[in-house]
Order: sequence, then C-alpha cells, then structure tokens
Amino acid sequence: MEMGKIVGLVSLIALLIVGVRVVIQGYCQCSLGNISVSQTKTGTTVQNKPEWQVTISNNCACTQSELKLSCNGFQTVEEVDSSVMTQTGGECLINNGQPVAPSSNLSFKYAWDTPFPLNPLSSQVNCS
Repeated sequence: MEMGKIVGLVSLIALLIVGVRVVIQGYCQCSLGNISVSQTKTGTTVQNKPEWQVTISNNCACTQSELKLSCNGFQTVEEVDSSVMTQTGGECLINNGQPVAPSSNLSFKYAWDTPFPLNPLSSQVNCS
C-alpha cells in the first residue's frame, strides 16, 4: 500500500475515533437540568386537603443516583411512599438514592393546601 494511502487511512480512523468520543461525551452530559419535577392535583381530598401527584423525570441518557430535591417546609397529611421519597430536614432523597433510569418517571402523592416547591438539589450522574 502506498504511504499516502496509509496516512490517509490512519487519519480517517483517528477522525472516526475522535468523532465517536465527542458523540458519546455529548450524549452523556447530564445535569440537574435534566431532572424535571411536575405536580398536578389528583382531584382527591385527604383530610380536607387537596392531593397532589408529583412526577420526577430523568430526561438524560444516563442514570442519576443520590437524587435530592429541596423540600424545605414540606408537609403532608397523607403518608408518602418511602421507597420513592424520604425527607431529612430540607432535603428529600428520591428512590432511596438508587439510580433513576434514563427516560423514566417516579411518582408519589401527598396532600396539603398548596403545592410545595420541590426543585432538584443534587445528583450523581452515572455514565459509562
């Protein structure tokens, strides 16, 4: 094989490797911005308080574990499923700290007069 063709082939392979790395790294760049939290009224009342359904979505191609939401002052008259959310002070740990899969949703319900602001506080992104 000619030296020019070899250099061209090596250059092409190097560009492909770099391109694949850029795509993979771009694909797995996740942040708290990829976590969304929505709340809707269910239409049910519990002890004369409206019930709210919270849906937490991981809109990232990678799992996120140790996901915490800010939940300062969170109150409810309805028991929250502790496998989905546990409160410690002003932080709420989601899914017992276990990974939240890509494109998945976790939900829980609570009952209070108004919805509480539940915003993503921290997480550990797990890309491989």
